[in-house]
Amino acid sequence: MPTLVPVNTPSAHYHVAIGHGLLREAATLLAPLQLGKKVAVIADANVTPIHSPALLTSLQQAGYETAFYEVRPGETTKDLSVFAQILSFLAQKRFDRQSTVISLGGGVVGDLGGFVAASFLRGVHFVQIPTTLLSMVDSSVGGKTGVNLPEGKNLVGAFYQPRIVLADLDTLKTLPPRELAAGMAEVIKHGIIADAALFDHVAQGTPSDWEQVVRRNVEIKAAVVAADEHETSGKRAQLNFGHTVGHAIETVAGYGQYLHGEGVAIGMRAAAHLSNIVLGLPAADVRRIEDAIAANHLPLHFPNAPREKLLDVMSRDKKVRAGNINWVLIPRLGEAITTKNVPPGAVEKVLDLIRNEPE
Repeated sequence: MPTLVPVNTPSAHYHVAIGHGLLREAATLLAPLQLGKKVAVIADANVTPIHSPALLTSLQQAGYETAFYEVRPGETTKDLSVFAQILSFLAQKRFDRQSTVISLGGGVVGDLGGFVAASFLRGVHFVQIPTTLLSMVDSSVGGKTGVNLPEGKNLVGAFYQPRIVLADLDTLKTLPPRELAAGMAEVIKHGIIADAALFDHVAQGTPSDWEQVVRRNVEIKAAVVAADEHETSGKRAQLNFGHTVGHAIETVAGYGQYLHGEGVAIGMRAAAHLSNIVLGLPAADVRRIEDAIAANHLPLHFPNAPREKLLDVMSRDKKVRAGNINWVLIPRLGEAITTKNVPPGAVEKVLDLIRNEPE
């Protein structure tokens, strides 16, 4: 039996199921939800040959009518044109309000599929089946869906909670090292902002106790989402530690040049140094964060980072309020705050700093 972590928000109550072999058991796990029998599975071309056969076999043997839509891998898939193509595909297949969209894959497919589910017929059932570490510990939980614009990441989307999340730990065995490392960025982030013991656990390098690590990260994410589902009180914004600069790096470098976790890793280094300047985070803790990022095979610098371009993209970020960036900083490991009181000169200083590796 999988471990079940509840996610309780004002708009929805569901579980994240964590265990081994869940793709083969998908139909059994979906049965109590009483979904309609028409299911569309969205996956990218990397995931399709590895994981879709087990899922489709489980669904078809249980009597589900399945449709399959494959997208190209990578961040460029989170695009309005791809979004529109999938909506047309569902309409052509005569999907109705009781139908279900399943996202099978990483954060890109999860965000895209969730926005499709939220939009088609003003909302159909949605199921997340994350197959990357990053999507298991972060993006599949909490209901953020959306696509990118040339002007910035995730500028179009909706809050839309899944009916269930199935985190099959066996899929982690198929990840390339770079993808696994990208997921560790979000694990490190959760430790930095909410659980110093978790940070200590992963600071020396990638762990092997995946069930415990994924469960703890989902618990952290679920607690934050329950307290601030739509990011209105400021609590959920704390999950964006490292993301303001990280998203800007992804956009400026060109979508796909840096994986999301890689951009966040560099962004966390910037946010740690900003925390030192603004809040007095001890320099020793800044160094510990840098060492943890390096130990998990993540980048620490954006060579020749174009400061003005990064500032321009950051000014259009979703976290901007009344023209001011709402920064997530840490006074100490395991605790985060949001603040707009960050001197422009300090931001420029850290953007120049991330041009280079730590000394």
